[in-house]
Amino acid sequence: MQTHSKGKIGDLAEAIERLAGTDGAHATPIPRVFLHRSSHTGEPIHGVYEPAVCIMAQGSKQADTGQALLRYTVGQYLIISVGVPVVSQLTEATPERPYLCLRIDLDPAAIGAILLESDMQRAARDQPGPALAVSDADDGLLDACLRLLRLVDTPQDIPILSPLAEREILYRLLRGDQASRMAQIAFGESKLQQVNRAIGWITRNFREPFSMAALADEARMSPSSLHHHFKAVTAMSPLQYQKRLRLQEARRLILSASIDAAAAGHSVGYDSPSQFSREYRRLFGAPPLRDAERVRSLGGDIAA
Repeated sequence: MQTHSKGKIGDLAEAIERLAGTDGAHATPIPRVFLHRSSHTGEPIHGVYEPAVCIMAQGSKQADTGQALLRYTVGQYLIISVGVPVVSQLTEATPERPYLCLRIDLDPAAIGAILLESDMQRAARDQPGPALAVSDADDGLLDACLRLLRLVDTPQDIPILSPLAEREILYRLLRGDQASRMAQIAFGESKLQQVNRAIGWITRNFREPFSMAALADEARMSPSSLHHHFKAVTAMSPLQYQKRLRLQEARRLILSASIDAAAAGHSVGYDSPSQFSREYRRLFGAPPLRDAERVRSLGGDIAA
């Protein structure tokens, strides 16, 4: 059910197009605020999504976590609650109607401050769901996003007014369909944040082997509870998560640093070249050398 007016979403698309201008991801003078534009759909991109809200103003996109495929389009927003490996692809983008998206990286402290001043703290006690979720944006949220972007034209106002606009955006998200997911981002002892501690450890140490018992200690959960909640949030087990990070880093090294497959596999923790090649092919659809040749022939970029 559409909860926004065509005028509001059109205004947001116009603002992003004017400020972005060219294809790519563009930082703005406003902290944590980025603009994304693309005039073509391109190849699937393997990367790690970090906690953010992405508001689609034009075009459409899909994000695949391996076990769940989410599609989102004009007037919808994507919430990402923790860092999670994702294969994303634009499904609608042309030179005449490019993909246009506003991304705001989420600040747990700012979310927590709103919760502490309101009656919404109970939402943080809910069980965590998947790390990615899609909802419809209403006119109130779009209005706040427009006010935030218009501050780019008056940089002297950004230090004072951008925190107010960001606070309104967070408040409206906390009053929306994803209130529980937003609330769990803020509280350090929520199940989501316990999973996030485990994710942080794996991200920092993905080249090293680990035991579930040691990882559970890091997360301050039992091994069985960690496995259950980790899979509920990321759609993969901790070991699958580690494997995805290893393979994405190896691919980056092969393409960006021009090192051979065996060296790339060893550098990310694989002792067996054959196992590395087999798992690489399973994730990326081709062995390392053939995959690198294909991406380079397309002028591809593996960055998230």
